[in-house]
Parts: sequence; structure tokens; C-alpha cells
Amino acid sequence: MIVVSTLVTLAIGGVYLFSVWKHRQNPGVVPQSDASQKLSDDDLAVVRSFFPAHFDDLQRLEGTSVWMRNGYTIPYYPYVGGHVEFAKQVGVIPAAERLDVKKIVKAAAPAAVVDGIEHRSRQAFVVFALPGNPELFAVAVGSMDSQLESYFTDLLFYYDDPHTIYSHWPRDVWASIDAHQVKQGMSELQTRMAIGQNMHPDGDKEGDRTVRYEQGGNEWTITYVKNRATTIETKAKSNQDA
Repeated sequence: MIVVSTLVTLAIGGVYLFSVWKHRQNPGVVPQSDASQKLSDDDLAVVRSFFPAHFDDLQRLEGTSVWMRNGYTIPYYPYVGGHVEFAKQVGVIPAAERLDVKKIVKAAAPAAVVDGIEHRSRQAFVVFALPGNPELFAVAVGSMDSQLESYFTDLLFYYDDPHTIYSHWPRDVWASIDAHQVKQGMSELQTRMAIGQNMHPDGDKEGDRTVRYEQGGNEWTITYVKNRATTIETKAKSNQDA
């Protein structure tokens, strides 16, 4: 089962926090307009964050719904009788999947469990239900050890339905995303929303590069030009590749 390594998760978190720090250094500065750097509708979309610093901060999620932002990378487990059943991993949460949050709990994961979050002494878990399914599941969202705490809900989840956040996307694009499919003309963000974040780009310039994605035993190699998918190659991974 493909999962995100702790180092990758923390690296993403570091980049994210650095960008927030840089933004806060000049909160009142308005950049000069530049036609070559015109903001897109995606850039202007409001994606909420709340920067949880302590376990108690996560309580605000109880009774709300969140949507998976880091799709097809984060494993989840049954939550039965007040316990996370680590030995029975269900799978990885699909991109843009809605999670109805029931409660936030702490649990100590066995050393052999790889769930993308550093273990420390205990981890924080979101206990949730999926639409139309009364069963409860749990997914790790942070960890703690004495005074050291780290939480990644802002990186893992959208706090609003992405259909609403990106309501300017065409209906046919959303139909492909909801079916977890990708088609020509889709942007990198739209592709990630459809088939997830398990990706291997060949360059740093988003929108003008080739990216290989893996998900559910399948592989896509997609070339983007001006942030539009121009060529899409797909194949099923063989047993030797898996």
C-alpha cells in the first residue's frame, strides 16, 4: 500500500509554514500589478486554514465535514470500541473525499505502522464517517511528545467543499474529478483533485512539465503546457512493478 513518508509530510509542512511566515513579514504590502503575473481564478479562490498548534485546537473540527486534500496518500483504519485497529488498514483516502468528523482522539501507533505522520509518543487522529456509511474510521493528522506538537490538518484537508471553492471550474471537469479520471485540458490542480498527490514531476515549474502519478495500481504520465494537460499516457502496473 502506497503511503506518504514522514519526511515527505514534514518537508511539505516546512515549505507551507515558510510561505506563511514570508507572507506575514509584509502583511500590508500590496504588490504592483504585472500583466505577466496576473492572478488566476484558482489563485483567488479562498482556501481556509486555521493553523492548529495544540491538540485542543483540533476540537473545532468535531461535528464538521472536511474534504481530503492530499488524496490517495494517507491510510485510514477502522475505529471500533474506542480503539484504532491499526492491523486492519482499510486503504488510502481518495482525493476530494468527504469525511464527516465525529471526534478527535489520541492513540499510540505500533512502530511497524507507516501512516505518513511521525509517531512520537502519541498521534492525533480524526475519527470520521464516510457519506452513507455508519462505520467509523480514523486517520492520523498529527503527533505529540511532551511539549512538542505538530498538526497537519491544513495540509491534509479542505474545510469547505472543493466544489464550492472552485465553483468556476467547468461542469465537465468536475464530472471527471468526481469519477477520479483525468482528461486533456485539465490543470495540475484539477488532476491532483482527481487522482491524488502520489506524483513524481520532472521539473519544478508547475504547469510546464511532465508528471507521473501512481494510484490504485495504475500509473499516469501527463505532460502539461501552460498548465493544461496536453498528453496523457496510462498503464496498469504489473505485479513486478507493484
